[in-house]
Amino acid sequence: MAWMIGWKQVLAAAIMSVSAVAVAPAQDEPAEASAIYLYQGADRDQRLLAGGRREGTLVLYTSLATTEAVPLIGAFERKYGVKVQLWRALSENILQRTIAEARARRHSVDVIETNSPEVEALAREGLIGEFSNPHVADLHPWALPPHRLWIGDRVDLRVAAFNTGKVRRDEIPATYEGFLDPAWKGRIAVEAADDEWLGAVMKYWGEDRGTAFVRRLAALKPDVRKGHVLIAQLVAVGEVTVALTAYSGNAESIKRKGGPVDWAPVEPLVGRLQAIALARQAPHPHAALLFADFLLSPEGMQLLQEMSRVPTSRAMPTPLDTTKYVLVDPAQPREEAVKWQRIWKELFLK
Repeated sequence: MAWMIGWKQVLAAAIMSVSAVAVAPAQDEPAEASAIYLYQGADRDQRLLAGGRREGTLVLYTSLATTEAVPLIGAFERKYGVKVQLWRALSENILQRTIAEARARRHSVDVIETNSPEVEALAREGLIGEFSNPHVADLHPWALPPHRLWIGDRVDLRVAAFNTGKVRRDEIPATYEGFLDPAWKGRIAVEAADDEWLGAVMKYWGEDRGTAFVRRLAALKPDVRKGHVLIAQLVAVGEVTVALTAYSGNAESIKRKGGPVDWAPVEPLVGRLQAIALARQAPHPHAALLFADFLLSPEGMQLLQEMSRVPTSRAMPTPLDTTKYVLVDPAQPREEAVKWQRIWKELFLK
């Protein structure tokens, strides 16, 4: 398993940007929630439900698209009678806002669900707390970091998305090296900020084989487009024939709506964990833990899968079961990520 981009990089970017995040004045600080989060008595579930309903609400910061977040929240609210206040933003904005609010002693957020490198940065800042969960035995071991301050709930997969009017599924190579055939020149595209994917592939194959691959790929002059949602849409309209680094969720969403798009996992399949974390000083700790229980339960995992996401449950079939893969490490030192960024820029952005 190869590991890449790390918490130091995302944390540094967040600290540089917190001054731009407006937060309300300081308020009375809630107590640390560890006693609630780690309680495992026989009456845990009853105490959690009673406390959550007493609190009545929770605040969720997530980068999950609203088309998926809203139905997920609705299912939780109907089941438990606890309201969720949603703030949806990019992962880096969630990191910036959470740090800024903590420094202003404005404790608003209860639950954070976003990219694991950003969540790991919050862990290093001491802003999230360890919590127990009755469903962890059902998850893949790699969903749990050693410190247990967050838990992976889903995985973003980068796959080869293709226009079904221009390419047949059986034409898609089994490995990325298959796209080095000159026949693919002028037919492939990559996303402009996918140095993370490049680094994972190079780590998976080793420095020599990886370097040879990316240089030969760059020699084919792939089309470079900005935005994973956009690149999937361009595949659908036929402007891009094959996007080598599309997110499976984006491609699957278009496919389910009848668009001429399909996708295939190509070795090495690159995944990045998305994680759920609970604020150490959450204003609604019972409701926060209740939401984590729901999301990581078989019911929550099933909802994620139905919404074209890749859950971390071992009971849910995913492309990770059938394709050799590599996961991005949320705790990787910054210098390695900088190396991949430099190579990506030299080969694909000049």
